Amino acid sequence: MLFSRSAEYAIRGLVSLAPLPPGESALVKDIAAETGIPVHFLAKILQDLARSGFLKSNKGPRGGFRMAISPSDLPMLKVIEAVDGAGRYQRCILGGEECNERALCSMHDSWVPVRSHIVEYLQGTSIADLAKSLGEKRRLLARSRRGTSAR
Repeated sequence: MLFSRSAEYAIRGLVSLAPLPPGESALVKDIAAETGIPVHFLAKILQDLARSGFLKSNKGPRGGFRMAISPSDLPMLKVIEAVDGAGRYQRCILGGEECNERALCSMHDSWVPVRSHIVEYLQGTSIADLAKSLGEKRRLLARSRRGTSAR
């Protein structure tokens, strides 16, 4: 797995919040229903993301979570590092204590270029990119369903 379930849920929660107009909030229960993430787990993750500065939260009847920074300025790598810790992709893939040019593991030579591509993708893909892609896929699916039911 490239990242933890917590990081996956963080990304899914942020992607759900990304399309909201600036300053608009969403309730945890609504985000959980949309994403299929357990409410209690999502609430904890969103609170952590607020502490990391990615989200703002408000309590009360108009409460909820909203983006604190533009989704286009938030790469996936930054979210994963906030949740899973920095350096996740610098560790030995086989779990060795040390894996570098001086102390190689058996997968080191093949893992380094793969790791480089993964980090490049995660750094170059923003939450806005994911939200846009998901929106396009949902529109295509809705269009195909309308076409199928019209027959």
